[in-house]
Amino acid sequence: MTSPTHLYLRLAAEQKSAEVTDWSARISWVVGLLVLIAFVYWLMRQGWKWRGSLQSGLPELATTPEGFGDGEQPLTLTGRYHASTTAGQWLDRIVAHGLGTRSRVELALTDRGLDVRRPGATDFFVPAAALRGARLDKGIAGKVLPEGGLLIITWAHGDKLIDSGFRSDRSAEHPAWVEAIERLTRTTEGTAR
Repeated sequence: MTSPTHLYLRLAAEQKSAEVTDWSARISWVVGLLVLIAFVYWLMRQGWKWRGSLQSGLPELATTPEGFGDGEQPLTLTGRYHASTTAGQWLDRIVAHGLGTRSRVELALTDRGLDVRRPGATDFFVPAAALRGARLDKGIAGKVLPEGGLLIITWAHGDKLIDSGFRSDRSAEHPAWVEAIERLTRTTEGTAR
C-alpha cells in the first residue's frame, strides 16, 4: 500500500506546466482572418459595381417638377426606402442611379405623381402616367417583414417596370396608399384612352 504522501509526490511529479502561447502563430491567424474578411468585402463591392454597370442603360431619374403640390393637399408618408427591383422579381435589385441605396424617405402623392425625397440618397419623381399600381407585400431585395409590412409601388421607367419598396413609420397607412395609387392609375389610364 502506498502512503498518501507518496501518492501526492508522484502526482505532483507528473504534472506539467501549461504550454506557452505561440504569439506568432496566433497573430498570423488573426491577420489571415482579417485579410479574408477584407477580400470578401472587396468582392461584394465589385459585384455591386458590376451590377451597376449592367444597369447603366437605365435612363436618368426624373426630378420633381416646379410647383409640385401647389394648390393640392398631397398624401404623405415618412419611413424607410428599402430597394427597387425589376417588377415581379423581388431579389433582382436595381443599383443604377442610387436606387439600390437604403435610406429614410418622405413620400408625397398628388395627381401629378409621386415625389420621393431621400435624405442622403438620390431623390426622384415618378409621374402619374408612369405609376402602374401598388400592393402590400412581405419582401423585397434584402428585406423581409411580416405579411403586408412593405408598401410596393410599381412604376415604369423607360422600358422597364420597377417595384420600389417602402415601409412607413406607421404601417397602418399602407392600405390608404395602395388605394390612392390604384385610384390614380385608373384615372390616368382613363384619360390616356
